[in-house]
Amino acid sequence: MKIALCSSFVPFVYGGARNIVEWLESTLLAEGHQVERIYLPHVDTPERLFTQMAAYRWLDLDAADRVICFRPPAHVVPHPNKVLWFIHHIRAFYDLWDTPYRGFPADARHCNIRDALHDADTRALREARHVFTNSAVVSQRLRDYNGVNSEVLYPPIFAPQRFHCRGFNDEVVYICRVEHHKRQHLLVEAMRYTQTPVRLRLCGTSSRSDYVKELFALVNRYGLGKRVIIEHGWISEEQKVDYLAECLAAAYLPLDEDSYGYPSLEASHAGKPILTTSDAGGVLELVEHGRNGLVCNPRPEELAAALDQLYEDRHATERMGRAARDRLEELDINWARVLNRLLA
Repeated sequence: MKIALCSSFVPFVYGGARNIVEWLESTLLAEGHQVERIYLPHVDTPERLFTQMAAYRWLDLDAADRVICFRPPAHVVPHPNKVLWFIHHIRAFYDLWDTPYRGFPADARHCNIRDALHDADTRALREARHVFTNSAVVSQRLRDYNGVNSEVLYPPIFAPQRFHCRGFNDEVVYICRVEHHKRQHLLVEAMRYTQTPVRLRLCGTSSRSDYVKELFALVNRYGLGKRVIIEHGWISEEQKVDYLAECLAAAYLPLDEDSYGYPSLEASHAGKPILTTSDAGGVLELVEHGRNGLVCNPRPEELAAALDQLYEDRHATERMGRAARDRLEELDINWARVLNRLLA
């Protein structure tokens, strides 16, 4: 089958939105399909929304037997056999409208842009042969905002057999982009309240140097230099595998995330429990408190208690790590299921 994979990307920013496309491409190629990957740059600024959307609308992909679209506004691509694996809206105009993350005033002009975007999105979504999402959270948003039903199709990671467990040291690792909405600062603040020698390692790059400076400042302010390590920058895949193989647990506590997030999935394949928060969004579709991780309120003191619990009760920590792998099988997260549904 000739398959076109269409998505948007933010120049020089790398993360899960690219992984889902490129890992699917590798899997499809291995199965003998012909694949074209089409990216167009996209920046979520109100002034450029519709011109960028128009660029996708003008794409001619009639040579493809099937078009699979991911990150908006790629879903507006016209094709008679279009399938969506929709990973999130342009959130500032949707679920983040009434939050500090909107980034512009809620005046008449921006309200009109929001309403026009909702209408354009709904029309494009309804053109699709089938709409899949990466989480129940995103499926609910599609129902609430666009009146569109969808099927949850959890995205796997590439080559999950790379991840394994070699033991449990004293370190909780948080490996992902370092951004304010990923809330690494909550963990740094929590470390000042811990009662055990538990350690914290933060790994990732950031689009905001001021947030990274804030994290280093917190470490210095609370005298945590010997217990908190910040590796600002992308670590290699090999280093990630090593950290997860040996760590005590993994943390992932974004604010109302679209899905469970690849950091949670990688930790699960490594047989490690996941520390998250009650407002983390799609992460809670994977993590069940006390079974394959710990879920607490997003307060430093409560996170500190959870960190201490992971450190002190090693039997429970190891048990939750084993259950993390079982949870993946229970949710049927694998590439065979993905191909079966996307190509049906």
